[in-house]
Amino acid sequence: MKKIKLTLASLSVLLLPVMALAIDSNTPPTEGEIGSIGSLITSIETFMWIIFGGIAVIAFVVSGILFLTAGGAPEKVATARNAAIWGIAGVVVGILAYSILAIVGTAMGV
Repeated sequence: MKKIKLTLASLSVLLLPVMALAIDSNTPPTEGEIGSIGSLITSIETFMWIIFGGIAVIAFVVSGILFLTAGGAPEKVATARNAAIWGIAGVVVGILAYSILAIVGTAMGV
């Protein structure tokens, strides 16, 4: 029951910025407002890129801490090595995804 409440609370907090982005089509956008679908997509891409960068940094810090606390134990070193490899794989996938979005956006003229 607590998990469901926590999930619903998290989702409602995450959806608040989406509700704040409601656009009144009768007035032109001012500084800082989103006026078109293209600018909305660009804003979302930028936000997601920042979140991705933060998660990547956290993943590498955790991997480094695992290496430092391994104390030479082979199983702990293997766990730390796997964490580093998966962190690198995540960064590669994130960069590829962002590159694909940039290439498609350029080809579509967005």
